Amino acid sequence: MKLPDTCIWIEALAGSATGLRYQRLLANPQELVVSTLVIFELRKWLLRTLSEPVADQIMVILHSTMIVAPDESTALYAAELGLTHKLHALDALIYATALSANAELITCDAHFKGLPGVSYQPKEPSKPKS
Repeated sequence: MKLPDTCIWIEALAGSATGLRYQRLLANPQELVVSTLVIFELRKWLLRTLSEPVADQIMVILHSTMIVAPDESTALYAAELGLTHKLHALDALIYATALSANAELITCDAHFKGLPGVSYQPKEPSKPKS
């Protein structure tokens, strides 16, 4: 199983060069794990960037995935991971959720670069608009 980080969903929905890399992965939601924290971050971005009806349509897609909410043991694990790897709270919780679900965290967020259980590829540079 794979847990795409919020940045992967945003890049794919924005149609960026980075996002195009992940469209095949996201096209199979039944093979994905999604943290409720990713849902929170993505919904916030969607409501700020797109219309509410479009945001609702994307939430329907997320409900085809295996949604995982961090529990107490995941929160305790996240605290340790946050200290060890110098991660912010949400990043540590998302990382701990992926590891606890035996899912590979897929991300383009440099905070996760080099961590075990993470597939990190940097964002591709934006092409200048002509």
